[in-house]
Amino acid sequence: MPVTLTERVKAHRQGLRAAGLRPIQIWVPDTRRSGFAEECARQSRVVSGSKSETRMLDFIEQAADLDDWQ
Repeated sequence: MPVTLTERVKAHRQGLRAAGLRPIQIWVPDTRRSGFAEECARQSRVVSGSKSETRMLDFIEQAADLDDWQ
């Protein structure tokens, strides 16, 4: 007897839960939306050269583990 898509998805999710995982939902900006690139550029200009940007970039550089990157 064939298994329906719904049954396969349910079994897959049960397996993930049994492995100690849980589902979450994340909403992210739609990069395809009109005006997205312009808004990114605007926000970049706002923080460009600011003290907070410099501190954050310094932190990222210190915290980054680049040893295994090629």
